[in-house]
Amino acid sequence: MNQQTRQVILSRDEDGVWIAECPSLKGCNSQGQTKEEALSNIKEAIAGYVAALEEDGLPVPEDHFEAFLVVV
Repeated sequence: MNQQTRQVILSRDEDGVWIAECPSLKGCNSQGQTKEEALSNIKEAIAGYVAALEEDGLPVPEDHFEAFLVVV
């Protein structure tokens, strides 16, 4: 697998656990007690997700995104 860049969104749940999501890979989520742990876990999840798609001969979705912060 080639090295790639993916957008990851981090947020905290009501228990203080960090949730990491990769929007371009539907359902690819992970978590951790710290930001660092969540990021490490989502990297592993992304690698496994992409490897599974490739093994099954399925296309790997590209990561096209724009990010905005909106103040309301």
